[in-house]
Amino acid sequence: MTLKKSQQTAIVHPDYRAPEGFAAFPAVIHHASTVLFKNVAAMRSGEWKDKNAYTYGLHGTPTTFTLEARLAEIEGGSYCLLAPSGLAAIAMVDLGLLRSGDDVLLPDNVYNPNRELGRWLSADYGITARYYDPLIGAGIAELIQPNTRLIWTEAPGSVSMEVPDLPAICKAAHERGVVVALDNTWSAGLALRGFDLGVDIIMQALTKYQSGGSDVLMGAVITRDRALHDKIAGAHMRLGMGVGADDAFLVSRGLPTMRLRFEAHDAAARKLAAWLQARPEISKVLHPAFTDCPGHEFWKRDFTGAGGLFSVIFNEQYTEAQTDRFIDALQLFKIGYSWGGANSLVMPYRIQSMRKDWPNKGQLVRFNVGLEDVHDLIADIEHALEVLQ
Repeated sequence: MTLKKSQQTAIVHPDYRAPEGFAAFPAVIHHASTVLFKNVAAMRSGEWKDKNAYTYGLHGTPTTFTLEARLAEIEGGSYCLLAPSGLAAIAMVDLGLLRSGDDVLLPDNVYNPNRELGRWLSADYGITARYYDPLIGAGIAELIQPNTRLIWTEAPGSVSMEVPDLPAICKAAHERGVVVALDNTWSAGLALRGFDLGVDIIMQALTKYQSGGSDVLMGAVITRDRALHDKIAGAHMRLGMGVGADDAFLVSRGLPTMRLRFEAHDAAARKLAAWLQARPEISKVLHPAFTDCPGHEFWKRDFTGAGGLFSVIFNEQYTEAQTDRFIDALQLFKIGYSWGGANSLVMPYRIQSMRKDWPNKGQLVRFNVGLEDVHDLIADIEHALEVLQ
């Protein structure tokens, strides 16, 4: 029996269905909170963990499933979970794997919001968070306790740029049954193959190179081991870590050009860093591809590229007020956090307050080199340095 519909009902329940067979390059955007089931049997047989059916918009649509599969392939992983930001992805890992009484180790150069998350876990949840020298390598074995469940790594540190010996850390951790997570945002999964070095979990802030437009917040957690994935997926579900279809589309749209953009950022950043290295105002350039950067030997062994992010240390004769004036005098470099977009960015860091053992006395300034002409960027910095004279 076909129901006869009023005009209002026909507006809500239209009869028209677009013909099948349409194909185009962009990923299809599926907006959905409610997902419809063919019948009750289909509703009861669907399992959100297996992703063998669609159950609710929070647990995924073809748009997000497709993005997850593409990201896992880029990293060489098997499973991927999306989160609303890079920090949300980090929290998802911690809350999926750690319980009261557990211990987590973080590098002393860790992304500062990850450090703050560690402090919060210690203060309110009975999970101890301890910090280690990012260049500790195999020596991390001495810090692993019976209750240590997770070791975070960051390659390199996104402010101070030390490159860790990931295989050595992973070997020491696995001999004691400890999981290793890597923040691989700096290389976008293009220049560092974390799983091949022994890492168990890879976190990405898709806000950076994957998006490329400085207009999306999103994170991802990628794994190879199904049991590990299921633990994190449990936290993903209970925390309601959903992402919007439009944001997922924007990240998907950025992926085909990501390597080309990454290589362009890399080439320009190396030219700019080499120019800064010769400037009398700069005492040190912290760029992992440069031989004097801490951990450069591990970068040379494990990486195939560098992207656009690096830091410099000004000569200690220059005060914070002077380097702040330098930053304010820049025209092409805008003051802002993050990296991986087309626009160049600059940010000062009070590194001495973040790192008690920091050996350098000068002011640290981080540059994200965008996609502008590098000669224009050099001219911009050269002009701004005049305020230091």
